[in-house]
Amino acid sequence: MGERETWTTEEFGTSHEGAVGVLLADGTVPGPVFFDSGSGAGGPSVSQWSVYDGCFAYVPRAAALRAVCSCGWTGEKHELDWGDIGEQKLAEAGAGAASTCMQDWDEHTEEVERSAVPLPEPFTALLSQLGEEVEKLGKTSPLAALRAARLLEVTAVQAGYWPAHDARRDTSPEQAAAALGLNEDAARKLMARFGRWNPYG
Repeated sequence: MGERETWTTEEFGTSHEGAVGVLLADGTVPGPVFFDSGSGAGGPSVSQWSVYDGCFAYVPRAAALRAVCSCGWTGEKHELDWGDIGEQKLAEAGAGAASTCMQDWDEHTEEVERSAVPLPEPFTALLSQLGEEVEKLGKTSPLAALRAARLLEVTAVQAGYWPAHDARRDTSPEQAAAALGLNEDAARKLMARFGRWNPYG
C-alpha cells in the first residue's frame, strides 16, 4: 500500500485505521501509483485518493470514493461525476465526497465502540472527571498535572495485571479482540503489556 492520509482513534489505534479508498469504473481497487523521481533511484508509491485523476497513462481515474478500514470494513461508495469535475483538480472537486467518507468511517468506529464490552456509567464518569481535573491542574501547575497523569498511568498498569491474566485464561483471542474493539494481534499485545508477559512467547 502506498502513502496516503489515514485516520485513527486514541482507543482503537491501527486496529481501525481509516482512509479514503478508490474504486475504478469496473469496480476494482487500483494499485498504488508510482512516481518516478527521475534520478534512477526510484520514487514513492502513493495511494492517496486525489492522485487518481487519469491525467497520465499510468494513473487510472477514480469513479467513486469510499471509506475503508484496516479491519476490512468498507463504506458506501460515493460516485464522482467527471462531467461536473471537468478540468478541476480532483483534490478540490472530490473534497466533499472524501469528507463524507471520513464521516462514514467515524460512524463505523462509533459502532465498534458500541460493540465493545460496556463499561459501567459511574466508571466512565469518573474517568472523565479525572481527565478534567488533570487539565485543570495543568493550568496552574503543569508539572503537578504531569505527575498526576503519571500516577494514573502507574495505577492503570497495576490494576490491569490480574484482569489481563484472567482474560488470557478465560477468553479466546477472538473473544478478547471483539470485546476490546481491536484486532487479535493488538489485543494480544495489550493483554501482554498489562499482564507483563512476552507477547511473542
